[in-house]
Amino acid sequence: MNKQVIEFDGEAVGVVVPDAGRLKFVAVKYHVWDLDSRRFRSADEARAAVSRLMTARDIPDAPISLPAAAGGYAAA
Repeated sequence: MNKQVIEFDGEAVGVVVPDAGRLKFVAVKYHVWDLDSRRFRSADEARAAVSRLMTARDIPDAPISLPAAAGGYAAA
């Protein structure tokens, strides 16, 4: 698999590239920088993480978290 563009709301926000048996997310937009270098099992998993991150940013004072099983993190 080669790199694959990840979009949110019609805008390219990053790419996933093969890395150590997974797909590494490379952010190309600042608003998804928190996901930069995260590894995912699939491009769909990366898209879901982007969607959760962007949705959480639309809710003032909402904590942003992803499941640890997916290499997640927690930030306020």
